[in-house]
Amino acid sequence: MSESSDPILEGVFEADALELLSRLPDGCLDLVYIDPPFCTGSRQRLDTIAASESGDQKRTDFAGRYATYEIKSSFSYRDDMPFEEYLVWLEKVVTEIRRALKETGSMYLHLDWHASAHARLICDRVFGLDQFLNEIIWAYDFGGRARDKWARKHDTILWYAKGKTHTFNREAIERIPYMAPKLVGAEKAARGKLPTSVWWMTVEPTGSLDRTGYPTQKPTKLLERIITASSNPGDLVADFFGGSGTTAAVAHSLRRRFLTCDSNPAAVEVIKARLAAQSEGRRFKPSRAQAKAAPTASES
Repeated sequence: MSESSDPILEGVFEADALELLSRLPDGCLDLVYIDPPFCTGSRQRLDTIAASESGDQKRTDFAGRYATYEIKSSFSYRDDMPFEEYLVWLEKVVTEIRRALKETGSMYLHLDWHASAHARLICDRVFGLDQFLNEIIWAYDFGGRARDKWARKHDTILWYAKGKTHTFNREAIERIPYMAPKLVGAEKAARGKLPTSVWWMTVEPTGSLDRTGYPTQKPTKLLERIITASSNPGDLVADFFGGSGTTAAVAHSLRRRFLTCDSNPAAVEVIKARLAAQSEGRRFKPSRAQAKAAPTASES
């Protein structure tokens, strides 16, 4: 997967995020995207099911009839670190990332409402107020609906640069349709517009070649936009909460070098299997052992 002879600077590793970061030299990374645990206080879980006459589970269909099914795979991870302890840990991670970034490098930190406001203050301290570039809102429309408040349907991605200059490939970014194309004219409507800081994207489709069944897998399109905009071919892109391997897979497909890790050996095997499947142009399917394993950290 890699042309580099340095085993520390590239590849997939079974390691804790801080452990691997501590082994990196100063100024070696071009881009970091991390999707760490969100400090939800619970275990995240996703079961993939299939109808089966011999299944030992039952559910009611839309017509009110009972149907049996079986669980084909089940992924989960713990996300219950005490909040104050979580913030101390997160600041250590962000501090190490800044040290390992090149002067022209940048970091995208992906969180939800549980800790994003606190994380902004942490990143302002570590990177400096002037190094804040964007608060990106990833908006989606899936999951349950609250009955007593507005449904929470977005995540926050904080983007910080280390130095005075940073990579932003404006012309390489895939354009999106105008919401009111008749107001901008035929030529502009045909070309489309550049995305703003609010990104409407769905989750990874069920039929996608990249679908792994992890509970918090982020869409390939999300990482494609980030990596295309904020790195160049040959650059080193890192993700220290590898999980399902989206960052590594997208970096590889866009001809970037990658460095990723996860503390759970099953997650590492999933990443390697996904990269292998991608190289061969086939759909990734977890093995029985991988499907039963329970990752211990958030993933992307």
